[in-house]
Amino acid sequence: MTGQVGRVKKPENIAVIGAGIGGLCTAARLAKAGHKVTIFETSDRTGGKCRTEWIGRYAFDTGPSLLTLPAVYRDFFQRTGDVMGRVLEIEEVNPSFDYRFHDGKSVKFANLSRKKTLASIEESLGAEAAAEWNEVMLQAEAMWDVSREPFIESELKSPASLLKRPRLIKDLKTISPWKSLRGIGIQSPYLAKIMDRYATYSGSDPRFAPAVLSTIAFVEEAFGAWHIKGGIGTLAEKITERCEKLGVEIRLNSYVEEITLSGGRVSGLVVKGNKQSFDRVVANADAQFVYEKLLAPTNKVVKIRKQLAKQEPSLAGFSLLLGLKPSHSEPLEHHTILFPDNYDLEFESIFTTKTPVEKPTIYICAPRDQLMVKDKGHEAWFVLVNAPRHSRTGEGFDWSDESFKRQYANSIIDQIEAAGIAVRSRLEVLEIRTPLDLQTSVNAPGGSIYGTSSNGARSAFARAKNRSPIKGLYLVGGSAHPGGGLPLVGLSAEIVANAILEKQFS
Repeated sequence: MTGQVGRVKKPENIAVIGAGIGGLCTAARLAKAGHKVTIFETSDRTGGKCRTEWIGRYAFDTGPSLLTLPAVYRDFFQRTGDVMGRVLEIEEVNPSFDYRFHDGKSVKFANLSRKKTLASIEESLGAEAAAEWNEVMLQAEAMWDVSREPFIESELKSPASLLKRPRLIKDLKTISPWKSLRGIGIQSPYLAKIMDRYATYSGSDPRFAPAVLSTIAFVEEAFGAWHIKGGIGTLAEKITERCEKLGVEIRLNSYVEEITLSGGRVSGLVVKGNKQSFDRVVANADAQFVYEKLLAPTNKVVKIRKQLAKQEPSLAGFSLLLGLKPSHSEPLEHHTILFPDNYDLEFESIFTTKTPVEKPTIYICAPRDQLMVKDKGHEAWFVLVNAPRHSRTGEGFDWSDESFKRQYANSIIDQIEAAGIAVRSRLEVLEIRTPLDLQTSVNAPGGSIYGTSSNGARSAFARAKNRSPIKGLYLVGGSAHPGGGLPLVGLSAEIVANAILEKQFS
């Protein structure tokens, strides 16, 4: 990771739309360089999807529940004048995941140790499965080495911009952009399900998502899975504090109605009916929303709208927040995955029939963090299943039916209990969150968690560019390059800040 240092020659007045992690990180980097930065946030809080929410005596991570590639945020705090270890306490999650299958088999993946993970696979699934996973991780590591700098950490302007790379042909052979995640061809049905799940990290379908997503498994293994004490939302709080200390003005409950243009470039914003002038605008909002709702339909804007309309939206999520009384049973690991018999039916339901999955893969986040409960022995579980996005027009599923919502929640609890995990006898708090709720709370169209999916070989190039063709407008966050998830959004902020600052230093 690289970044600019020093102060700019001529400070500018820059607006940031949205106080999600991407917007906050970009704002802090720009303010540190000397710009005057104002963030406009529609809601009454910062952090976007990244939040820890208290309900009664329980705290829940209702967005991201895992930190990977912590170096992204270590770099952010260092370059904006602080030290991550001073403001955040992160702890290793070990095992990183406890995978449980429908036939009773299970395997735990060790954190930061391929050797221990392979030993666990061999003990649970056999020597052939362990050897196969080792080979897949070697391939994923090679893909990461090749893709990290040019595809993930750098601004991706166009396919043509990559043609100048001297190792292009060799790199393409390593990345295999024409091969899907499913096309890796893992023979063990258990390991195949584990690998398929990495497609959902970007809201995608493993039958069509690119094989390069296997690098997520390598990143988790090599750089670790981490928990932030007190909840992942603490990250948003500390980044907000960094912004405030650097002089960023944060205006909450401020709905941006329009990005104004003059002479083909950005001139400012309309906020609550008031026009305000800015030299540049950074949009930390869904790219489709930005181009469809905030910009007048110029030729350039219409062209981009058509391009984004071709993109398949990412999947959404249906979640339960479970506050549980103490139990004498062995506690769950921090991250537990319950796989169904037929994983393909999940993706068929979400992407084809656009209906809730009858027997979904169930993710349970059960942090052993006493800062997230007010009474010893109690537990706060975040339970998530993949779901079709919200729509009343047939492009998704209508999640507004309260009766169905409760029925589906009960079905998921039934499936958890069928796996031998007690819930109802301990249940004190139950909150249900649907894709419609996410759409309403953070302006995510349809409740899509990651904006657009990564389905297809060209998905990375079809994603919204960080530097808009409209001069002075930039896009940051999960729907822009390089994609969704905490580490990529942090890198997106770095890319945008560098794009603005590249020629401005004295």
